[in-house]
Amino acid sequence: MDLLLDALSWALLLGGLLFFAAGSIGLLRFPDAVSRLHALTKADTLGLGLVVAGLSIRAESLLEVGQMLLIWLLLMASSATACQLLARQASEDPDDD
Repeated sequence: MDLLLDALSWALLLGGLLFFAAGSIGLLRFPDAVSRLHALTKADTLGLGLVVAGLSIRAESLLEVGQMLLIWLLLMASSATACQLLARQASEDPDDD
């Protein structure tokens, strides 16, 4: 059973790593700021969720799992808000002043 849980944990951690890499590549490759922010925000949020899930399997107490989930929830709320504000600022025309 431990071998199965270790394999599942590693699979989730590697999946999270792949989503972090995909978000970073999207940040570098997409043409405009809105596309870049969308790729980065979505991929990194899912990547962190997979990392939290993988680490939760290895956690020794429910307190640790709760702390990781709280961090992930706070990141989801703050990254969505920050992305919205940055996208709005990037899409504004500078001649509107």
